[in-house]
Amino acid sequence: MMRTNWRGCKEWANEGVPITTTSDEACKMFDAVLSQYVGWYEDSSLGGIENSINKMVDADQDFVLGHVVKNGIKLSGLSTNMEVNLEFRETINYMLDIAKKQAISDREKKHVSAVALWAEGKLTQACEIWEEILIKTPTDMLALKFAHDCYFCLSSHQQMRDSVARVLPFWKTSLPLYGYLLGMHAFGLEETHLYDEAEKQAKKALEINKHDGWATHALSHVYEMTGQHVKGLDFMSSTENDWKVCGLTACHNYWHYGLYHIEQGNFEDAFRLFENEIGKRSLQSKSTMEIVNSVSFLYRIRFEGVPVKEKLYDFYEVCKNHLDDHVLGFNDVHYMMACLGVDDAKSARNFKDSIKEFIRCGKGDTRDAMNTVGLDMCEAFTAYENQQFSDAVNIIYPKRYQIVKLGGSNAQRDVFNLFIIHAALKSDDKKHQNLARMLISERDCLKANSPLTSRLKAKLYNTSY
Repeated sequence: MMRTNWRGCKEWANEGVPITTTSDEACKMFDAVLSQYVGWYEDSSLGGIENSINKMVDADQDFVLGHVVKNGIKLSGLSTNMEVNLEFRETINYMLDIAKKQAISDREKKHVSAVALWAEGKLTQACEIWEEILIKTPTDMLALKFAHDCYFCLSSHQQMRDSVARVLPFWKTSLPLYGYLLGMHAFGLEETHLYDEAEKQAKKALEINKHDGWATHALSHVYEMTGQHVKGLDFMSSTENDWKVCGLTACHNYWHYGLYHIEQGNFEDAFRLFENEIGKRSLQSKSTMEIVNSVSFLYRIRFEGVPVKEKLYDFYEVCKNHLDDHVLGFNDVHYMMACLGVDDAKSARNFKDSIKEFIRCGKGDTRDAMNTVGLDMCEAFTAYENQQFSDAVNIIYPKRYQIVKLGGSNAQRDVFNLFIIHAALKSDDKKHQNLARMLISERDCLKANSPLTSRLKAKLYNTSY
């Protein structure tokens, strides 16, 4: 159920979310851009989200909120920042300049300030401003979506859940984009381990719109984290034609689909899905989040003893173009994994130096995360690749509960949990062998009936599997 009836200036004002522009067409294209962004799809009748943005800006070159959504979507791609992209810095400065020259609302001024903070890497401060907007205007979907995305980057899971829960009572079911609200809430519930509630909310969203890719995503997380892998496979395969139309999240949903195969030990099926969908789509889009997810996917298979070096090269080639970005800690660690995975020790060393310089001179939430745990994570992976397994454990295990600060979801960060277990298993320190046993037991308690955990147990006791 994709929208086609876009709201003009009058409609936005009637809904209590007035927009400052003299162009009704700009307002309508703003709605089209927002709808595609929230719904994770490209409207082919409009030429996709990028063309919709161009149409919006062409209709009113000085449309402040238009530049806000344009810049925010650019930032949500996690592939650039103002420090390394001077052209993007100019677009942010242009947004700030036109905002000063126009008589815009206080809400719109706050939107400008929040995106400017986001561009500076200050996501926590940006979220505080979006929450201020939502207190007065709880149906401002742009503020809600931007906050949702930044909470995800910060791994602020409770905030991601509660941000949506607070505004839900103010949304009439007849309001455009209402169904997507439920999918967003479902994801927040899932990330805070409220799996039954998350499943119910995701299914409600899918009853409203079976093409809701984010609700599908939330439900796939539920099945992954609760060990219902067969159910997850059935769900993803039976609804594939519904969610794959959401091109902006289809690759990621295929990634979740593939995780079920890895969990089950079906590596041939996992590779087939990787070749046909996950890897292929991520290389086509060059989305940094999908590229690092591909690296993660291959590393999970690598931990199982399956060679993946040759498959890593294409993704490494994309990663090496972003080694000085430092947009998200989760991404940076995966860039290091890509360098190490193809034995590019020189790039790994240079990247480590870049991280240290970023920590010394940078600012913002990602800088703090890399200083707290990100650099250590990279050092631990380096030690592991150098067969120094005991060092890898000693470096990262004491900071295990800080890894969440790198960003991403619980399912995405599970690759780091697996890394620590495998490092402990390979360590020649008897204490680490005991630690591996305890970590595997812990994993067993969190997710019962896990074939992957059973394989780890077998490895621990040196039996075949």
